[in-house]
Amino acid sequence: MQKLFALLSRTSALAALSILLLVPKTQAQDKHFSQFYASPLTLNPALTGGMEGTYRIGAIYRDQWRQVLENPIKTFSMAADLRFEANRKNNTKDAIGLGIMFFNDKVSVVDFSTTQIAISLAYHKALGYNQDKFLSIGVQGGLTQRNINYGSLNFHDEFDGTTGYNGTTSELLPANNFAFPDLNVGINYTSQFAGEGRFFAGASLHHVLQPKVSFYEDPKNVTVKPGGNLYTKINAQVSASIPFDRSNHFSIQPRLLAAMQGPHLEINAGTNFRLALGEFGANAIHFGTWARPVRNDGSFGFDAVVALLGLEINSVLFGLSYDLNLGALQANQRQSAFEFSVSYLGNYDNEKVLCPKF
Repeated sequence: MQKLFALLSRTSALAALSILLLVPKTQAQDKHFSQFYASPLTLNPALTGGMEGTYRIGAIYRDQWRQVLENPIKTFSMAADLRFEANRKNNTKDAIGLGIMFFNDKVSVVDFSTTQIAISLAYHKALGYNQDKFLSIGVQGGLTQRNINYGSLNFHDEFDGTTGYNGTTSELLPANNFAFPDLNVGINYTSQFAGEGRFFAGASLHHVLQPKVSFYEDPKNVTVKPGGNLYTKINAQVSASIPFDRSNHFSIQPRLLAAMQGPHLEINAGTNFRLALGEFGANAIHFGTWARPVRNDGSFGFDAVVALLGLEINSVLFGLSYDLNLGALQANQRQSAFEFSVSYLGNYDNEKVLCPKF
């Protein structure tokens, strides 16, 4: 979606609107973050409450195509979640997760924005004799609003012939905002192996209700879904944390995320490394590289390569990543994106709870 809107800076307002009305056809970047594990509540509702502590607060910001656009595409999400013991009377590690998430994506080229607030609930069932495995299920419900500022667009009939676009357009425009409910569900499995080793695998369905996402009540020429409904997105993620030594001061963390939505497919694959600092390993440095192949409209190719650097200081984790897009929006001009994330784990007192990082 964001790639199409970036092109609108070179088109007339009528062309911009004609593309805008076909928004359902351009959902390739639905909640798109390169640091997807730094934003667990947008990745999979089953990860709600899946952390080494009793509460977590995190935020992530994405700044895209600053070298190409005067006003870059900006994406921001902030979330908080809690972890409770499911039954204190029984000697189990079962837990309940409760979270709230805020998301905003703004395409300043045509002043188009998407805003969402959602609440998620998850249950983490401890498995195995040692309760070192967890099967988690989660559900997330929210409300999403989309808005466009028509004042940022100029139409040909507004031109006064001399000084600029000072007239009033006769174009029949729909309401400039609408809202729709959204529902996401997910499942996640975690296990411990070889002492400090961790394995994670999960899947989630987003937009289960397949809401209508057109500004018009009865959109025409919308071919993705009849009536302009949004495709359900399927996420599948697999990751691990493999220690190189018994003290777990150095570990490799392979990650794989595949997201499919209608005709679009995106894969994020790569590896992070964690190097603990100090005698107790409370602080650490994370670094890694990623590749992102995509499929759009039947064609398949590499969209970007990603470099990541992270800093872990006790209960605070900072992440910084840079996407270098391999496709060019203009000749000799590369697209890029910058992300910054931060998360804080409260009551970091249970290192046996399994959760992925980054």
